[in-house]
Amino acid sequence: MSFDNLGLRAELVRAVSEKGYDTPTPIQSQAIPLVLEGRDLMGSAQTGTGKTAGFTLPLLQRLAATPPPQQGRRPIRALVVTPTRELAAQVHDSIVNYGRYLSLKSTVVFGGVSINPQKQKLIRGVDILVATPGRLLDHVGQRSVDLSKVELLVLDEADRMLDMGFIHDIRKVLALVPKQKQTLLFSATFSDDIKKLASGLMKSPALIEVARRNTTVEAIEQTVHPVDKSRKRELLSFLIGSERWQQVLVFSRTKHGANRLAGQLVADGINAAAIHGNKSQGARTRALAEFKSGKVQVLVATDIAARGLDIDQLPHVVNFDLPNVPEDYVHRIGRTGRAGREGEAVSLVCVDELKLLKDIERLIKREIPKRVIEGYEPDASIKAEPIENGRTQNRNRPKRNSSGNGKRPSAKFNPKSGPKPGQKSGNQRSQGRRAAA
Repeated sequence: MSFDNLGLRAELVRAVSEKGYDTPTPIQSQAIPLVLEGRDLMGSAQTGTGKTAGFTLPLLQRLAATPPPQQGRRPIRALVVTPTRELAAQVHDSIVNYGRYLSLKSTVVFGGVSINPQKQKLIRGVDILVATPGRLLDHVGQRSVDLSKVELLVLDEADRMLDMGFIHDIRKVLALVPKQKQTLLFSATFSDDIKKLASGLMKSPALIEVARRNTTVEAIEQTVHPVDKSRKRELLSFLIGSERWQQVLVFSRTKHGANRLAGQLVADGINAAAIHGNKSQGARTRALAEFKSGKVQVLVATDIAARGLDIDQLPHVVNFDLPNVPEDYVHRIGRTGRAGREGEAVSLVCVDELKLLKDIERLIKREIPKRVIEGYEPDASIKAEPIENGRTQNRNRPKRNSSGNGKRPSAKFNPKSGPKPGQKSGNQRSQGRRAAA
């Protein structure tokens, strides 16, 4: 099947072809016809399988079928809500690229940058708005957006938005858009909480699941290197040099850890930069651009960026720290092996993380091959210690996880403790909002 067979306009097929795509992925071939029919849709696919184009292409076609008003301000007819700044920018880039031959206008709004330039674009009028929840509600409060004419609503990475505590913001947004609209929920995974949310939001939605929940892409070669915690950075530098890796995305558990690791790699002679929620939007955008261009060889990130980084043909992902949440492993390594290409995911695992590794293997229903690197054999006499989440101690306030992933931490990692799935506190919601909006 080709994109010509999906019923797309010639302008869209031309734009897709110019991006180098000829054959739609399974999520695209199934989702696009349903969205073109006007159906509500829940689409689940492994990360990196093209779900963004699965909703942006039919969205553009449906809007293009009705010309915008010749006079007056263009109403917002399509709203796409995403959990993070990077993902919002990625989705908007797709809309701009695929809609280049259409007379539609779009913009993106998120926190971390001045709100005034965003207001000016919104006041001039756009057909499509891509936004993070916090900044979107800021614009609602300042009356720079009117959502009463929205025809299509897309909630992208809906499970991540719930994880980050955005459920109340999402409900506020839902109260501002018309009841009569087409609603699309796209995500790498769908939790039972998401399905519950959809049941009160959507009308007989079509359900597409092109792979079972929480599976990893087969094209990704996964390897675990056992190593002592104190020698992880040394081993990472050795692998980068000996394997001649030129573009490596490295995941750290905490923001402080990401900064420290990037600095250590620079000291080792490796051009590295860090990206996380405490960085200014300008610094995040610059670091990502330099990484994509090859100026920066290693990008060290926290999980806040795990679903928002779309890097073409990224060859290597490294888990310097295993994530506390097993599902985050799937999203991390999904930054490589995209669109059917091969990729390599390496995890540096110390004795403290063996329980986390077992949780991940249980989730993905496979054992990850282990390979000890000569000269970096782990010391069998070292005993496991509880994993610290990198919080700042404060006597008067609840302690928070500096990774910005919206999960409630404990002083020592205990996989059997913590809130029940879907249970959020006010502190979790406010933290997630600051990290992503």
